[in-house]
Amino acid sequence: MAATDHTLNPRAGANPSAAPNRLVRRRAVIGLLAGAPLLAACGGDPLSSDGGGQGSGGSGSGGTVRVGSANFPESEIIGELYAQVLEAKGLTVERKMQIGSREVYLGALKDGSIDLIGEYTGNLLAFYDKQAKAKTSEEVFAALQKALPDDLEVLAEAKAENKDAWCAAGDWAKQHGISSYADLKDYDGTLRVGGPPEMSQRDYGAGLARVESVYGVPADRMEFTPISDGGGPLTVKALKDGDVDLANIFSTTPAIEENGFVMLEDPEGMVTPQNIVPLMAKDRVTDQIREAVESVQKILTTEDLMAMNAENSGGQKKQPREVAGEWLKEKGLV
Repeated sequence: MAATDHTLNPRAGANPSAAPNRLVRRRAVIGLLAGAPLLAACGGDPLSSDGGGQGSGGSGSGGTVRVGSANFPESEIIGELYAQVLEAKGLTVERKMQIGSREVYLGALKDGSIDLIGEYTGNLLAFYDKQAKAKTSEEVFAALQKALPDDLEVLAEAKAENKDAWCAAGDWAKQHGISSYADLKDYDGTLRVGGPPEMSQRDYGAGLARVESVYGVPADRMEFTPISDGGGPLTVKALKDGDVDLANIFSTTPAIEENGFVMLEDPEGMVTPQNIVPLMAKDRVTDQIREAVESVQKILTTEDLMAMNAENSGGQKKQPREVAGEWLKEKGLV
């Protein structure tokens, strides 16, 4: 029996990236926020000709640097850090934020719709080399440089990192004695897991197949709910409300501490290091761009990411552009 995939959808439209596979059997629908498949239907596709993509002159038009982000707030904050430091150096920047999943924005890099995006080393390595055995940050970065296609290049990695992590509500974790992925194998019942649709398809990171292969949790005991907000408010709410038992939430998300969630320990090192790294189309890299972007990379820490995420998602609800701008001014980069 395959793990169940059931979704609740407050917005119209389906996400084709969440197609059923051996781990997933679709049953109902969950809300899509800013998912790439919805952009065209909602008239907000940043990669369309109306949005200034190839139809407005291509990535080299006027020396403009097109900076993108994935469809979750931290990625947009990182994109803004790069965009604003480039602007401070006198470069013209065009923003294409909230593009979608890795598969979508890598395609945008390939076709010239964007030139630069912030990435995470471990997951990007696994995307291009599913057999990679690298464990440390240094090993992962070195392997990534070798695994990338010839037309892509990574600039210097930051100390800052943000890993995929399965979290449980504190009371539920205490009741069932679960503090580690290893504890899940002995759970008596079906584990209801929520997270990005690609969790059901990717055999790396904290994907369902990875938890099965590394920790021996049977697929038929995992019921999966796709939630397309990158571990954001919908995912947090699903865990708080008890709609799922476990949720994939990025490790720098303030809601983990705020809600007393238990982030599962990973004794087998299933999730590889995930340092922030700028990914660029190789033919768009210049010394000026490299110097500007790497000035951010040299000082960005995990604690910085957590603080910026808190400003964005907390009571202040600051927009990514404002959060990034304040950090850059504080650090003397703009």
